[in-house]
Amino acid sequence: MQVLLLSGLLCDETVWWGIYPRLADLADVTPLHFAGYDSLTLMAESALAAVPGPVAVVGHSMGARVALEMFRQEPQRIAALALLNTGVHGVRDGEAESRGRLVRLATERGMLALADEWLPPMMGDDPTVTTALMPVLRAMVARNSPEQFAAQIRALLGRQDANNLLPHIAVPTLLMSGTADRWSPLEQHGLMQRSIPGSTLVAVPHGGHMAPVEYPGEVARSLLDWLERVPAGS
Repeated sequence: MQVLLLSGLLCDETVWWGIYPRLADLADVTPLHFAGYDSLTLMAESALAAVPGPVAVVGHSMGARVALEMFRQEPQRIAALALLNTGVHGVRDGEAESRGRLVRLATERGMLALADEWLPPMMGDDPTVTTALMPVLRAMVARNSPEQFAAQIRALLGRQDANNLLPHIAVPTLLMSGTADRWSPLEQHGLMQRSIPGSTLVAVPHGGHMAPVEYPGEVARSLLDWLERVPAGS
C-alpha cells in the first residue's frame, strides 16, 4: 500500500517524525512538503506524480487541502483520505490582510520572528509539550525563506471552497483535530464528517493545530485503524 504524508504551511517531514515509523511496517510511506509552490493545483499534481497507482493520502492543514485537490483531479487514484487539522471553506473576510501581515513580518524581520508570532497559537493546551517542541518547530519554520512562505500564502488565498467535493468521497475517510486547535477546531471537522458518507471523526485530547507532532502516538494509532479499512490491493 502506498501512503503519502502531505505537510502543511511552513511544515516539512518534521511533523511526521513520530508517525512515519509507526506506519512503515504496514505501508510504503512517502512524506512530502511544498516549499516554493504557489498553487494548490500544482501541489496536488506534484503529489500525484510522486507515486504510481492507488494511494492513501494523509494531509495535515494545508496538506489536507492538497489531498482534496488530488481527489478533485484524479478521484480514481485515491484509495483513502485522512484530513487532519484542516478546513474546506473558501477565503474568509479579512484573511488576505491577516496573512499578508505575516508575510510582511517574515520579509522585514525574518523567519524566526515569524515563528515566534505564528507558532504559539498553533499549539495545544499542554505547556510542557509546547516547550519541548518549540525549538524543533522554530528550526523547521526557519528552513523556509520569506519568498517560499509568500508563495504558500498565495496558494492558500487562491483556494476553492471544497464543500462540494465532500458528498462525492466514497473511500475510507478519517477526520482528525485537536481539542485545543483554535485555527481548525474540532467542530469544523464535525461539519465535514456529516457531509462525507461513512467518515470517522477523531479528537486528539489537548492537541492543537500541530497535533501530528504534538501527539504522534495518538495520531498514528488512529491512522493505523484507518489504514486497516482500506481495501486490499490498494
